This record gives sequence, C-alpha cells and structure tokens, in this order.
Amino acid sequence: MKSMRALIEKRENVVVEETATVLDATQLMAARGIGAVPVLKGDRVVGIFTERDVMARVVAAGRSPGETVVAEVMSTNLLTGDIEDDHRACVRRMQQARVRHLLILEKGSFAGIVSLRDLQAVELDEQAETLNLLNAYVHDIPIDRVR
Repeated sequence: MKSMRALIEKRENVVVEETATVLDATQLMAARGIGAVPVLKGDRVVGIFTERDVMARVVAAGRSPGETVVAEVMSTNLLTGDIEDDHRACVRRMQQARVRHLLILEKGSFAGIVSLRDLQAVELDEQAETLNLLNAYVHDIPIDRVR
C-alpha cells in the first residue's frame, strides 16, 4: 500500500492566502487544472477553497469574484490525513465524510493535498500490478519478466 508521503513528496503545493480574491484563486485553479486549494494564513492552513465553494457561496449567492476574498467563502471544517497514512485509509475517510479532497499533515503542519481521483489512480495501479502477477502465475511466466 502506498503512503501519502510517496504520493505527494514530489509535488509542488499550490496554495492561496486567505486574502486572495475568489477571482485570483479560481484563475490559479483553472491554470493548474485543480478543483481545490488549501488556504493559508501565514504558514498555517485555515481552510480549503473548492469548486463547490465557488458555486454555492459565490455564483449562487450573486457575489462578485473580484471583490470577494477567499476567507469569506472557503470551507473551514477541514478533513485531514497524516503523511504516513496509506491510501486506502484516506479513501475510507474521504468517503465517510463525502469529500473529494484531503489535506495531508506532517507533525501537524501542512504537507500537501490529495484528491479522490489521485487515490483512485493509486488503487488502479495496484490492481493492474496484481493482475499482471496473477496472469504470470497462471501462464507460468517468470516474475522478473512481468515487471
């Protein structure tokens, strides 16, 4: 099983400050092709700003993206995981909470963020490897030729 450390260690963290406008945050999200960004106050995570926040708290509320700051519309009920958690534990936590993004902490400090899609890709990779090994076993193919 893959730990969150292995999944996020080579990624660049994309974050916004709580004082950023919704327009700036959504432009960053669109440019990076991501659906959520952690919101920082200094070096501390104070929220998460998601596509759902944009729809429900900005667009549907008739607020101006250029005049609304992220701190006013971000989600503050944060779901977190630990950097040593395995991907399956994180998937279960996210499914129970019905969220698509999980903030990953290391010793209480922000380390990264993962999406449900990221974790599903890990699961699919593991299943593909299992299928390859089973196929090799059934067809008597040496394991060193499978990998």
